[in-house]
Amino acid sequence: MFETDRPERDLEQFVLPEIGKLQETGNPWAPYQLIAPDGGVVEPVRTYFAELQAVDSSAATIRSYGMDLLRWWRFLWALGIEWNHATRVDARDFTRWMRTADKPRRLHWRHRKAGYTAETAPKPKASRKAMPGAPNAITGKASPGPKYSVRTRAHCETVLRTFYAFHLEEGTGPIINPFPLDRSRRGERANAHHKPGQPFRQERAGRYRPTIPKRAPRRIPDEMFNALFAALRYNRDRALLAFWVSNGARAEEQLTSRQRDALAGQQLLGIVRKGTRAYQQVPCSTDAFVWLRLYQEEARRSGTPVGPNLPLWWTLRRPWRPLNYDAARAMFNRANDLLGSNWTLHDLRHTASYRLARDPKMPLTDVQWVLGHAHLTTTQLYLPASQDEVIERVRAHHARQAEQRERPPAPPAPGYNPDSLKTLFGSSW
Repeated sequence: MFETDRPERDLEQFVLPEIGKLQETGNPWAPYQLIAPDGGVVEPVRTYFAELQAVDSSAATIRSYGMDLLRWWRFLWALGIEWNHATRVDARDFTRWMRTADKPRRLHWRHRKAGYTAETAPKPKASRKAMPGAPNAITGKASPGPKYSVRTRAHCETVLRTFYAFHLEEGTGPIINPFPLDRSRRGERANAHHKPGQPFRQERAGRYRPTIPKRAPRRIPDEMFNALFAALRYNRDRALLAFWVSNGARAEEQLTSRQRDALAGQQLLGIVRKGTRAYQQVPCSTDAFVWLRLYQEEARRSGTPVGPNLPLWWTLRRPWRPLNYDAARAMFNRANDLLGSNWTLHDLRHTASYRLARDPKMPLTDVQWVLGHAHLTTTQLYLPASQDEVIERVRAHHARQAEQRERPPAPPAPGYNPDSLKTLFGSSW
């Protein structure tokens, strides 16, 4: 229930303090821990992380949930509220703050290591990049803005609602969930009036969950992909892009491959799927294996570790380390900077998906298997034309209209009196 006697909180000048942290432990039993400002482990979050691990959530999922819980805990710490005393007024204020406030600017780790503070840190140099939130002139994609995105706010609301629902069920939290379900969806079970043969709808929406706008997946046009490919400097990077755009694997999935998983004779690459963590061999193009062979020869000459059970992708400089997602994204962003674009690694998966799904000789169920989609409806997102294709067709339409206006009218059929036609239609005849 809302507390009507509490004075209205002034959140206009509120700044989320950078206290506490989400710490990676390296322990498979507890991969992440939420650390309080006094250095202790936040026990309710530790218990919830154990529950997530028990229901087969990956370490990446625990980290994602932990970042949302850290944001909520910092909000509670700043206002002096105990987590199990939080009310729906607190949850409402937190939701309002995330909607209107700017994201806190974190100090770069190099400046932290050097002992700088937010006030004494050197100012960043002028960059050619677009303003935060402005669309890119080449891709049309908006860069991350100063505010929290809708998807971030929706994810945070879901995490906090399920966190309190877990402790409410266990009897270790408040008696009322501060993040309730929508009023119109709490009176009956979800999909109570579902019609057979129709897809199920998401009816368990949170009261403070924002509406996420639907957007079509973006693919990289062929000419832009060729420009990105030409901007790469190393055969390893060319091999990575050739695999990503031919097999449709997620960026982090391809980085799980071992050296034994690259079967050039069968044009197969073994990967570990992100969600199910199942091993799957996906078909790839011949060009990808050509670039892979060139990279392997260079890696062998430079002394990169070799072995069937070792990772397939390594850093290019000593000390040798398996290539991770952050390093691969940095490589791709360097090529983006040369072109002034802001494509992402996941756009390569969209590009491969469009190429496969728009092939009339490729069954959609086969595309679903290659992409690892659980539902065919997800694969069907790539059947409609992409944005750049629609734009080109509309431009061609306008060109045809202009050409038709400039074309002289056809002469009248023989037998008509020219004077009569001039009287009827004017001087155009």
